[in-house]
Order: sequence, then structure tokens, then C-alpha cells
Amino acid sequence: MNWPVGVGGQGNEGVAGQVKQTPGSIGYVELIYAISNNMSYGSVQNSAGQFVKASLASVTAAAASVKDMPDDFRVSITNAPGKEAYPISSFTWLLVPVEWKDAAKQKAFVDFLNWMVDKGQGMTEALAYAPLPKAVAQKVKARIKEIKVSKEDTKQAAKK
Repeated sequence: MNWPVGVGGQGNEGVAGQVKQTPGSIGYVELIYAISNNMSYGSVQNSAGQFVKASLASVTAAAASVKDMPDDFRVSITNAPGKEAYPISSFTWLLVPVEWKDAAKQKAFVDFLNWMVDKGQGMTEALAYAPLPKAVAQKVKARIKEIKVSKEDTKQAAKK
């Protein structure tokens, strides 16, 4: 389909601002930006043929479709199966080094990651994000345990 040339926006905020200011425009932003900017948004047809509106429940349904999360977490929940799954859903990933040179920074980061997966999950709804499915959260917790201080740094600390 040939779409007329339009105006782009930088990031979610820029796209949300452009869509809000341009009558009849269409754009894609994260759910939180549509909600916080009081933007109307429509339903999208999913792989089951159902028209589903973006919501925490429909994103959770898409995330719950992952029955066996790969060890490297590389999985797509775009167009996930299920009548209630929102088809334009995605996990948010963090790329985290496994070895840290600074023990204090490693501990602070590991503590933060553990907080995110435990207590932080209770804050997701208020921020218009879907919580991680329990099976995914458990797998994340196991991977967090692999984050270590590099052996080189451990030897340096022992010498002091």
C-alpha cells in the first residue's frame, strides 16, 4: 500500500505529540504514552481473528503464550496465539554483563534486578505495564544469580 508521506516523531513522546496534534493521524506508541496523553486508540486483529484493544490484560495474555522461555530470553510475543492476546506486544529486555569488575556496582545492580523481579512487579500496573508471567520471572531470577564479580577483581580485593 502506498501511504502518503507524513511527519515522524522522535521516540514515543515525539510520536504521541505528533499524533495528538495532527487530526486524522495514525501512529504507534507504547500503551503508557497513549494513556498518559489521553490518546484514543483502536483494536487490532490478532492471530485468532479477534479484534483486541491494548490493555494490561491483553499484553499479559500475549506474554503468557510463551510456554517455554529460551535460556537467552529471545522470544517474540508479537502476534501471539490466543483470543485475548494483543498482537503488538513485546517484552522489554535488558542487556546485562555477567561479569563486573566493581563488586559494589555488581551488588547494587543485582539487588536492583532482584527488586524489579520481586517487589517491582507490584508497581507495573500503576505504570501501565504488564507484569512478567511467573514462569518468566522465575527464569529471570535464576539468570540474575549468574551475575558475578570478575575473578580478576576478586584477586585484587584479596590483595588489599
